[in-house]
Amino acid sequence: MGLFGLFGNKKKKIADFQNRGAIILDVRTKGEYNNGAIPGSKHIPLQQVSVRIADIKKWNKPVITCCASGVRSGSAASILRANGIEAINGGGWASLYKKLEH
Repeated sequence: MGLFGLFGNKKKKIADFQNRGAIILDVRTKGEYNNGAIPGSKHIPLQQVSVRIADIKKWNKPVITCCASGVRSGSAASILRANGIEAINGGGWASLYKKLEH
């Protein structure tokens, strides 16, 4: 990933993923997700990400993960990358929504 992935402009990286048809994956609990989420996002709680890898691979798209603050989505992005899925941590869903090109 290099330094760009660690220190680069996250908004640019998110835009690049979006331009390639990225799926937004919200890894919060069902209750959190039901109280507000990014329109069109998919919901798989963090605890289920590992067992849903095959389903996520079928999307055949890069993935932008999000949660409430960015901690759980960071874990989810790591799990996805470890399983060969191109993924980035979008951070908290509300701040991610502001960075997305609508």
